[in-house]
Amino acid sequence: MKLSPLTLRRLNNFRANKRGYYSALIFSFLFFISIFAEFIANDKPIFIFFDKTIHFPVFEKIPETYFGGEFETEADYKDPFVKTLINERGFFIMPLIEYSFDTINYDLRVPSPSPPSFENLLGTDDQGRDVLARLIYGFRISVFFGLTLTVLSSLIGIFAGGIQGFYGGKIDLFGQRFIEIWSGLPVLYLLIIISSFVEPSFWILLSIMLLFSWMSLEGVVRAEFLRARNFEYVKAAKALGVNNVKLMFKHVLPNAMVATLTLMPFILSGSIATLTSLDFLGFGLPPGSPSLGEMVAQGKANLQAPWLGLSAFITLSLQLSLLVFIGEAVRDALDPRKTFK
Repeated sequence: MKLSPLTLRRLNNFRANKRGYYSALIFSFLFFISIFAEFIANDKPIFIFFDKTIHFPVFEKIPETYFGGEFETEADYKDPFVKTLINERGFFIMPLIEYSFDTINYDLRVPSPSPPSFENLLGTDDQGRDVLARLIYGFRISVFFGLTLTVLSSLIGIFAGGIQGFYGGKIDLFGQRFIEIWSGLPVLYLLIIISSFVEPSFWILLSIMLLFSWMSLEGVVRAEFLRARNFEYVKAAKALGVNNVKLMFKHVLPNAMVATLTLMPFILSGSIATLTSLDFLGFGLPPGSPSLGEMVAQGKANLQAPWLGLSAFITLSLQLSLLVFIGEAVRDALDPRKTFK
């Protein structure tokens, strides 16, 4: 596919911003690693060859009786007895970190939270769960939550802002008054009320945040449509009989997307920070979920275990810093006045 000169210039401007370009590479690598968290941090083997049969316990539940054990429940692969049964008639390969986000280490020699060791590289939390495993899973959940919220809120914000900016008049007036009232509602209080009778989950939390997050883009898109609808080529297209839908999405929207794409990395970082804040306050994901905010709360409650707070703080600060640097690079790439030599 041949890229246009404008697209090539934007890509070159993005690469010229070294800090943002390398931040994008690092963030993409970390996100790619976190996608396969089950193969990196898990209490189940990645691969089992038993009795001339191949199994992948990550995708299937295998009872202990299958290996010659006594219980019909799923095999505990950290049990020395189960390991011996498998090794007698085959072999298995464990992940690099032999703990999932909810696996409790019952063999600790010191009370929880335990300090970093060879078995638990970043120590354990106050329930004996591996901190590094929870960081990997928590990073994935926060990025998925932020990406989903950013994409959905951007779609709603672009649609609402485009309708108001293109048509103006009473539609714009009604839309602005509605947004003024809607933006004044206390989001945190609504979350507290809803969490009192409904257990918050990923999708419930996402739906509540989506009700308010779309307004961050609406004002920018509305301003761009108000400006672009008076351009000569838009008036010419109207004179030629182009319908409003085609005019909005094919001619006006591409001009508004420059400002929209510039804001999206910052909206993503804001979404992640919001989820972390809600988890820290106890109004976020269900208890036990791998969450950066929950780890920050554990660090606050266990000042005698600095590895908890420091691990969450470094992960969160690195995550948000990379997104801010990427946003700066995107802004430079889309800025027509910015040129790099």
